[in-house]
Amino acid sequence: MKNKIIDWFKVDRIRAAFVIIAMFMAVALPIMSGDAGMSGDEHFHFQQAENVINFYRSFGRDTSAVVGAGTGIVEGFIQQYGQLPDNISFLIADIFNIEDILITRRFVNSIFGWLGILFAGLLAFRISKSWWAAILTATLLFLSPRYLGHSFNNLKDIPFAAMMMMGTYYLTRFFQTFPKPPKKVLIMLAVSIGLALAIRVGGLLLIAYFGLFGIIFFLSKCLEAWRQSKKNKKLAAEQKKIISATFVKLLKLGLIVTLAGYALGVFLWPYALVSPISNVASTFATMSEFGAAIRQNFGGVMIWSDLLPWYYIPKFILITVPIAVLIGLALFFVLLWKNKQSYFWYFIVFFAFFFPIFWLVYTGANVYGGWRHALFVYPPMVVMAGLGFNALIDFGKRHYQKILLTILPFALLIPPAVFIVKNHPYQYVFFNRIVGGVPGAFGFFELDYYYHSTREASEWVIANAQKTGLETTDRIRVATWHPPSVAYFLRHDTAKFETVFSRWAERGNNDWDYAIFTITGMSPDMLRSDMFPPTNTVHQIKVSGVPIAIILKRTDKSDYFGNIQRQQGNLDSALVLLKNSLALVPSSEAVILNIVQIYLQKNQNDSAILYLDKLLAFDPRNEIANYLKAHALLRQNRLDEAQRYLQVIVNHNPRNENAPWLSARIHAQQSNLILMERMLERALIANANRQQEALDLMRQAYQQIGMSENDATMAFRRIWIRVLEELGFTAEARQLRNQR
Repeated sequence: MKNKIIDWFKVDRIRAAFVIIAMFMAVALPIMSGDAGMSGDEHFHFQQAENVINFYRSFGRDTSAVVGAGTGIVEGFIQQYGQLPDNISFLIADIFNIEDILITRRFVNSIFGWLGILFAGLLAFRISKSWWAAILTATLLFLSPRYLGHSFNNLKDIPFAAMMMMGTYYLTRFFQTFPKPPKKVLIMLAVSIGLALAIRVGGLLLIAYFGLFGIIFFLSKCLEAWRQSKKNKKLAAEQKKIISATFVKLLKLGLIVTLAGYALGVFLWPYALVSPISNVASTFATMSEFGAAIRQNFGGVMIWSDLLPWYYIPKFILITVPIAVLIGLALFFVLLWKNKQSYFWYFIVFFAFFFPIFWLVYTGANVYGGWRHALFVYPPMVVMAGLGFNALIDFGKRHYQKILLTILPFALLIPPAVFIVKNHPYQYVFFNRIVGGVPGAFGFFELDYYYHSTREASEWVIANAQKTGLETTDRIRVATWHPPSVAYFLRHDTAKFETVFSRWAERGNNDWDYAIFTITGMSPDMLRSDMFPPTNTVHQIKVSGVPIAIILKRTDKSDYFGNIQRQQGNLDSALVLLKNSLALVPSSEAVILNIVQIYLQKNQNDSAILYLDKLLAFDPRNEIANYLKAHALLRQNRLDEAQRYLQVIVNHNPRNENAPWLSARIHAQQSNLILMERMLERALIANANRQQEALDLMRQAYQQIGMSENDATMAFRRIWIRVLEELGFTAEARQLRNQR
């Protein structure tokens, strides 16, 4: 046995090198994942995983998994995720009585991440017949910081990407070995489909791919048969038999594999198991039109995720993958087009990369958090890059040229490799040199959007936080806008710490002693200003020298007590406290806005404007500040100036209904009917329930200039039709348009 292993290494050293590299990665990934934090979605899946295991243990009698019972704000929705890796993790922790569930979750996820790397490398080999291509592909994917970082704790996108890659590999093997694909290939293809479906309903894509590639494969065989019959008429009848047999076998094997894969996926997914057709179909429809919209920092502007520009995903891919991958991808298209014999295999891997991106762009899908929802397209992309570099090596004619061309991709991977080492475990926030790395992306794109840094921040608080005498309870209150993660890491120290919720902009109004905030969701303008981080920052967690999370320490609670005094109507006392607090932390939005509210109540508009200008100086698109300044200016009859501040809100947030409403009222007062109607249309798109209020305003404005109520009604009707069309009620809009 020992001699056989030695002989195998001697016979194929490159293959042996791939195996060694793959084994190294299989060990390295679980070890590295142990340092990762808790992602923003994990806590939703803890309870559902227990529900799923109870469903199977009770043989379906416990139906909590079917309704997502006990899962908080996602109850009634989370059951539409198969979440197989979450369920496996919970089962392991339960069997072995592991208290820290994150340990098993990290391990399971890292194994899936490794499988994605393994099958990407194997696919590159199957297409090129070169183990160098496999090594290049596996290395490119392992040293892709975003993929590596998500392999630590993203139990939705990484496992799905891995199973989609495995499915693409076995699809390729199926067609390469047809008409006699080995049973192993058939079984593993069905397993790939089943596991992908048991993670996300998007696993149905593998079935669609199977059908599409099967049709293309069959048509290519028909074309080949036609060419053969053209050369030799005697072979025509024989070719028809071959084509007929090919069709029957493709259809037969396709149905068997598809049904087996679908059955496996349904069996591992309780919600699908209780209704294998309708629940899968409804889930696919729901996921295709995901309704939850989240504001994202994209290009230095906060944009609703369902209103992001079409190029959101393509641009995010461009600026977050290693330059080496982009160069390899370019080489794929430049060097491999002459190899007509492999066109079909190139098409398979290209389609697995390109089609989902095209579809997301074409349908205007609601995506957010970078491009993690499309992460499953990345392994095929890296396969193409690996094939591109492999073709470049083959392009070299002399020995020294091949050596230099072999070194090239590894040299290009030095920057991401250095980033991985220096910034562990925050690899997933990587940006490439196109935008100047993470420092260049700071304030312009989301960084730690999945809250990984809350682990390190919580551990810092445990090690360093001490009572100051300002506490209002017997415990130190730690505020955060992601309590589940912080509470998890403080779970063994609840005698000393209490976790409370606070939004960033409202931190001055809440009672806390220490606060943990990732920069996700913060104003891009504020992040890039001199006011960040605040003066009460005691610790920063940085990547490439810029903060992705900060820890604040309360040295004074004048802001908190000042807000209480304001709410109780003690305005003068509140002003004293709030101004004292502002002197300590000049960037506290809540304190500034509370002071402004007091001055507006006192009708001291100049003072209110003075403090609003302080806030707008470092956060010029702050919606509340712009709205309040517009109000203060209106009180001074400075209508045009007020409109400018309202327009900032209208331009920045199409879902803000108050700004266009106020703007419309001002235009009505000025008899600017065209602008009034434009703002009312914007307001109604934000909230269509105020149509009667809009009609009343238009009637008043029209009557002021001597026009009839009927004219106003007809004008409103035109606006309402456009609003209905914008909101997607095209049938209702058409019906109203056809009415006389």
